[in-house]
Formats: sequence, C-alpha cells, structure tokens
Amino acid sequence: MRQFAELFDAIDQTNATAIKVAALVAYFRDAAPADAAWAVSFLIGRRPKRLIKTADLRTWAAQAAETPDWLFEECYAQVGDLAETIALLVPESGNDSGNDSGNADDRSLAWWVESQLLPLGTMPPNVQRATLLAAWAQLSGTARFVFNKLITGGFRVGVSDGLLVRALAQVSGVAVETIAHRLMGQWEASGEWYTRLISRETSDSDWSRPYPFYLAHPLTAELDALGDVTDWQIEWKWDGIRAQLVRRKGKTFLWSRGEELLAGRFPEIEAAAEWLPDGTVLDGELLAWRDNAPRPFSELQRRINRKVVGKKLLTEVPCHLLLYDCLEYEHVDVRAQTLHERRALIERVVRTLPSEACIGISPVIEVSSWPDVTTARESAREAIAEGLMLKRRASRYGVGRKTGDWYKWKVTPLVLDAVLVYAQAGHGKRAGLFTDYTFAVWDGDALVPIAKAYSGLTDAEIREVDAFIRRNTIEKFGPVRTVKPELVFELAFEGIQSSSRHKSGIAVRFPRIARWRTDKPAAEADSLESVRALVATLQ
Repeated sequence: MRQFAELFDAIDQTNATAIKVAALVAYFRDAAPADAAWAVSFLIGRRPKRLIKTADLRTWAAQAAETPDWLFEECYAQVGDLAETIALLVPESGNDSGNDSGNADDRSLAWWVESQLLPLGTMPPNVQRATLLAAWAQLSGTARFVFNKLITGGFRVGVSDGLLVRALAQVSGVAVETIAHRLMGQWEASGEWYTRLISRETSDSDWSRPYPFYLAHPLTAELDALGDVTDWQIEWKWDGIRAQLVRRKGKTFLWSRGEELLAGRFPEIEAAAEWLPDGTVLDGELLAWRDNAPRPFSELQRRINRKVVGKKLLTEVPCHLLLYDCLEYEHVDVRAQTLHERRALIERVVRTLPSEACIGISPVIEVSSWPDVTTARESAREAIAEGLMLKRRASRYGVGRKTGDWYKWKVTPLVLDAVLVYAQAGHGKRAGLFTDYTFAVWDGDALVPIAKAYSGLTDAEIREVDAFIRRNTIEKFGPVRTVKPELVFELAFEGIQSSSRHKSGIAVRFPRIARWRTDKPAAEADSLESVRALVATLQ
C-alpha cells in the first residue's frame, strides 16, 4: 500500500505530464503483478462501488476521533471530502495491532484490496465497523487517505488513460495501441491478467473485446484553415449513446463508450446484428428512433438504465444504431485504412442486413464549400443533432482524442437568464466556498427552480459570489442556504424539453454558467412562460 500511496502523491503533486509518466513507469517496473493489476484498475476509473453506508462511515469515524457529530459535520463541510476528513480527524495510533509483518503500510495493495476492502460490502455492520477501526489504526498518512477514497468510491487522481497506457507501453515494450486495446472490455484485476496485459505475445482469446474509441476535438480553428472542403467528410453529431457493435464467433456484444456491456438492453439491435458477417466490429450511435428519424435524447433516457426492457417500452421507445465506422472486417483490424476505405466497408456490411433491421449508416452531408458546412450546422437542431462532425477522409481510426483529423462542431448553446436562489459548498479544492448553485425563473411573482450549475465562473467571481451568499443567507437547510434573490446569471445549455419530474415542468441538458449578468436586476430574469415558448419553438 505504501508504494501505491507514494505513486498517488507523485501524480497528485504535479501537472507535468513527463513527471507523471516517469512516476507511473517507476511504479510498474517495481510493483508485483497483483498490485500492478489493482493499480491499473483504479487509475483508469474502475473504482469499487461504495461499500459502506455513508451515514455509518460518518458515525464510526466521529466515534473513532472522539468528536461530536455536529463538529465532525462542520469539519466535513470545511474540508469538502469525506475520505480526507476521516484521515485528518481519526488519530494515527502508530500501532500495527500485532501485525507480525512490520508496518501495515507495507502490506501489498492487493492484500488490502482483496482481504480488507472488497469484503466490506458483504459484512454485517458490526464487522464492518471493527474492520474499519483496525484499518485506520494500522494505516497512516496518504495510505490511509487512499484506503478511505477507495471505501467511499471516490478515488480519483490526475492521470489520464492515455498517460497510463504510455507508461505501460514503456514498461512492457508493447505498442500503445495494443495496450489500449487490451484494457478495453470486461476483465478482473489479478496478477495473471496483468502479466497478459504487458506480454509481447499477441494472441488474444477474448472475442468480446471492443477497440478503444477514437474521439474528436472541439473545432476552434476557422473552417478555411482546414484546407479543401472535399478532403473532409461531414456528418451529423448525433445526440445518443456512442457504442461499438462486436460480432464474433457467432455472438454479439454491444459496448458503450464507457466500456459497459449493454447485453439485453437493446434487443432489437442485437437481433439485427445476427445478420452481420462474422468478424465485424462497427462504431456508431444508439438513438431513440421513430418514423425513420431520430428522437430527442430525453426519450432514449427512458431505456438507458433498464437492464430488462419490457414489450411496452420497446414499443414506445424503439431504438436504432447509426453506424459511423468499421473497425474490423472479416476478422481483420482495418483501423489503419483510410476513412474513405472504411466507409466503403460499412456500406458493404449494411447491404447484408434486411431492410427492417434496426441498423443503418449515418448519412454524409453533401457540401461543396465551407459556407455550406456552416449552413448545415445551423439546421442541426432540426435534424435532432448536436451539431456536425468533420472527419478527414484520409484519416485512420486512432486511439483516444487526437487533434488534426476529427473535429466536433456543436451548435451554439441555448441560453436563459435566471436568478440564484440556493447555494451549497463545493467539494475537494472548492471546499469552504459556495460553488454549487440552484437557479430559478419567474412564474408570476414566484421564483421556480429550473437548473443547477457549478461551472463557468472565474476564481475571482466565485469568491465574490461566495461573499454575497454569506451576507445574504435567508435560511439554512443542512448544507443548503436559501439566498436573497438578487443575482442574475446567463445559463447556457444544450437541450431543453418538458418534464413531469421537475417542479417547473422543464428540464435542461448540460446547464452551465455562461456569464454573470451584473447589468440585469432580478426582476428582468426570464419567466417560465418565455422558457415554455422556447421549448415550443424547438419541438
């Protein structure tokens, strides 16, 4: 555990990419395979789910620290992170509780995870408490903090998947693309798995495994700077779920971009995939679909978290997979071929499907000039799209997000002016400052909450708003403060629709603060009537 804690510190204390990669390389060169496997799992975000009820964790930590509950909560509000609060308040005993192998920090990461951490989820509360108290008594410093972060399910550290892959490639001598591919799909952390991950042996028996997704950069350059428009393929940027459809060995595997296997959730897609040639892997977008056209993302949301989909929901929200790319054809990895060549393969594959199949090709938008591209973007919302994708026809299918070949050009966000009505302190680096806000619009003489947002202000603006909130708090409800309704902010968002789940009857998608309207009094903020009118214009 000490070795992994030192790696955490090394990564957390720098923003320099080279230093982070060097720290990762040093760790993986020395770590035992089982420890390395768990480190990889945690670093790429495969954290264990919360293993203990938060209320129990707070109570036991307060008891161990001999701190009243109210004081523990005040400390938590200031620190902003439960794992860090516990690490700071619970005293270090300096006692290894009879551990005959030396300091408990020197126990392997695998031992702590497999024998102490993961079993917590199935223990009765009294055994959980005893196990936690013993762990807190044995661990110290960063090791205890990391252990707490793993317990709460909140472990994060500033290293991207790309940096991790680079480090593993350096340690193993295996190509970056191969390492990235081996990290995809479902796997269990173990010493044997890690040995296969960094092995130079190229055989792979996991037929379900998808490829790493290739991602686009936001377009920031002028269109003319991209060269000849005929060198680019223009497509809609659909608002759905990015997915890979894998057909191998007579079986179908549907993967989300988050590497979640969507087995059984989209049966109409899996049924259509049975017509695909064996050894085919396709990249596309899952969309709610009706009358041969996509439907808004809000309809797809009804199916996203349903592991079992009933006949009624299948009828009400049919889905479709629109294909962007072909990654494997006849068991051959074709990602190094040009986009133009891969597009021809998609067309060949789709011709094998019956006309009623729920799989199609994302259309290419015909343009002859960059002004045509701009015009197409302006009509994106009419197509139920988020904007455009610009892909160089000569591009290969890469790994991760690389600049130069694929760009996304989203539509201009929708905006409204709303009044700040509630505030809550942030977490982590924003602990101690009120940074989580609730905004409202006018419904007659009353303000009705319409959105929550916490991003978009500068550090200086955050401090100024925080000072206002402290001076103008009307009521307190636990960590939430009701604020005198005076500050107006312009909110930007990607989508808006009617919603019976919200008091306002409106739901906005991806809200964030665009600017602080210091020029506008609260009385001039938008009304619920005007917001409903905006929804009507978009339907």
